[in-house]
Amino acid sequence: MHIESCPIEGLKIIHLTVHGDARGFFVERYHKDKLAALGFDQEFIQDNHSRSAPGILRGLHWQSHPQQSKLVGVIRGRVWDVAVDIRPDSPTFGQHHAVELNGENGLLFWIPSGFAHGFCVLGEEPADMIYKVSGAYNPQSEGGIRFDDPQLAIPWPIENPLTSPRDQNLMSFAQYCAAPVRW
Repeated sequence: MHIESCPIEGLKIIHLTVHGDARGFFVERYHKDKLAALGFDQEFIQDNHSRSAPGILRGLHWQSHPQQSKLVGVIRGRVWDVAVDIRPDSPTFGQHHAVELNGENGLLFWIPSGFAHGFCVLGEEPADMIYKVSGAYNPQSEGGIRFDDPQLAIPWPIENPLTSPRDQNLMSFAQYCAAPVRW
């Protein structure tokens, strides 16, 4: 297990050790003490599991009160996972970082509060994501930015993604900039 820093401060990729052979594999998806020894000491209050069909795109979402950080992984299928820096005082404000997570590559993506999060399903099978969160869900403080915002110019690797009505009506990045959340 080791932790890789990303070009945007705060984001991390955690590489898990996958033990595999002809029978399958075994991986420790979370080990508090091992991660703490690597400098990652985060309290989580909830585990979530979502399933998304091929061609689905979700996001870009955040939650401000309580702030919600996420440790994201995939246990089946493949996703292209994206975090956008929405911290107005950050030198990388408006920039994104993406990583492919899948059921076999042993990667977790750490997305602290102050980032909008989204993903799209790659390939022809559904994707099951599991993620630990640091704050309880509060629908009154959640928000989002359109995945296809031209100012963000995220190069999503799928064409004509399926999105929810909610995600189709999220604000633009310019609207967020006019009244940003103070993280």
